[in-house]
Amino acid sequence: METEGIVCRQTPERVRDTLGRLVTERDVWMSTAHPDHGPHQLPLWFLWDGRAVWMCTSATSVTARNVRNEPRVRLALPDTFDVVLLQGEAECFPDEKVPEGAAEAFAGKFGWDPRVEEGSFLYVRVVPRTVRAWRGVPELRGRVIMRDGRWLDQRPPIGLPSRD
Repeated sequence: METEGIVCRQTPERVRDTLGRLVTERDVWMSTAHPDHGPHQLPLWFLWDGRAVWMCTSATSVTARNVRNEPRVRLALPDTFDVVLLQGEAECFPDEKVPEGAAEAFAGKFGWDPRVEEGSFLYVRVVPRTVRAWRGVPELRGRVIMRDGRWLDQRPPIGLPSRD
């Protein structure tokens, strides 16, 4: 792997780049686990609402079963060089109980509304607690850009006092 010439981004740049990807990307790999059967991973379409990742899957899928029993999940954007990993707990919403705004935004992004499909679907919302981002080996140091649900090295908006 070619890593020469990589300019290591500082945390604010990594946060900015990650937020940009969360808005523009379409797919995320979701990893769940079952106590008896172990890990399960699959790609899903996702929507970033500015605070959480929203996905949708069949209500009878392995993923749905796993997140109901073990809500801790890991999400990964599908680029092995420009890595973004998110960890959090999944909150489940049957299609008839999903917040209207989230369902409409999801349908708007993908042109597909699971609420009108045959069968039942489960919307899964994950508010990240930890986010890691790095490009190649030179950026492994400093890869944690969110800890305990708080983006690191974020500056307060102009006019607000710093909490340092």
